[in-house]
Formats: sequence, C-alpha cells, structure tokens
Amino acid sequence: MPNPLRLILASQSPRRAELLARLGLTFEIMPADIDESQRDDETPPAFAERLAREKAQAIASRHPTATVIGSDTIVVIDELVLGKPRDHDDAVDMLMRLSGREHEVFTGVAVVAEGTSHSAVERVQVRFKQLSRSECEQYVATGEPMDKAGAYGIQGFGSANVASIDGDYFAVMGLPIVRTLDLLAKAGWRYSYGLGMLQAP
Repeated sequence: MPNPLRLILASQSPRRAELLARLGLTFEIMPADIDESQRDDETPPAFAERLAREKAQAIASRHPTATVIGSDTIVVIDELVLGKPRDHDDAVDMLMRLSGREHEVFTGVAVVAEGTSHSAVERVQVRFKQLSRSECEQYVATGEPMDKAGAYGIQGFGSANVASIDGDYFAVMGLPIVRTLDLLAKAGWRYSYGLGMLQAP
C-alpha cells in the first residue's frame, strides 16, 4: 500500500495545488523537469496523458514510497497544439485564433504509487466569445495568459472570454478532480470528506 503520510504533486501549477488543497489534502509540491516535446504522430490526448505520466514517474523514481500525482493540459484548435505563449504577441495571436470558435482541452492525469502507474485523460470542449484584437491585447496585458496553455486561464480574467464549456471545468483549470480521485482509489486510497485521503482497509 502507498505511504499514507506522503502525497506529492509533480507540478508547479498554482491552480492544481489550489484544487488539491480545496479537497483538504496535505501534499508536497515537486515540479518535474521532463522533455515536453510532442512526438511524431502522437495524438493530442495521448500527448497529454504521456506527459502527465512521465511527470509523475520522474518524481516517483526519486521518492518511491510516496504517491505522486502528475498532470498536463494542452489546448488544441485546427489540429494545432497551443502551448504556453512565447511572448506577448504570441499570446495575442493564440487568443485571436480561439476568438468566436470552439476548441478542445485535453488534461492528462497520472498517479504513481509503489512503481505502478494509473493514468487517464479528460477531454473538454470550450467555445470563446468573439474577441477584438484590442480585447486580446488588454487581456494579455494583465499577465495572466503567459504561463498557460492556449494563453488563457478559465478561473481568472479569462473567464470573461468563455461563452460555453462542455465537460469538466476543473480539467480546463488544470486537474480533473473526479478523475484524479478515481486514479488515487486505484492506487489504494479512498477519499473521506473533510479528512483528506485515507488508505483503504
């Protein structure tokens, strides 16, 4: 069984940490340093799931008694994967591409415990309202888009850009809660409301 006293989030994302903290979980944060390049002929959902798995495995290899959560989110439109913007202009260009259209968000999540990996991917469809270049410029000027896939954060100022969402809101935010708890259950945990994660008897 996994060590009941040690849970690690293999991510530096404050959104993912916030979501775990909301559940009352006690955890450590250890960002994983991996190659995040997409492989040839790798589909977006496979790409997101692999990155989540590799992040978790990288940290678990150094902390084999811990249970490690890894996650990665990518935004896809016109079969193009939109990563984090390189600069201001790149962020504006991404937002203009998303303007008035529907795109897909894939969030992969993985749990590694005692050398065993469990992973899954959540797909969400998001539609943006029509945005002017001026509105995109204003949003990018807030600084919020610069560390986010697709150049927007649905939980912040970017919520003003989202016309509709079909799927798990938390997956777009960075961590699908129900899916994550399901994977933790496969690793030997059960969630107790108000008490955090407990090992199954």
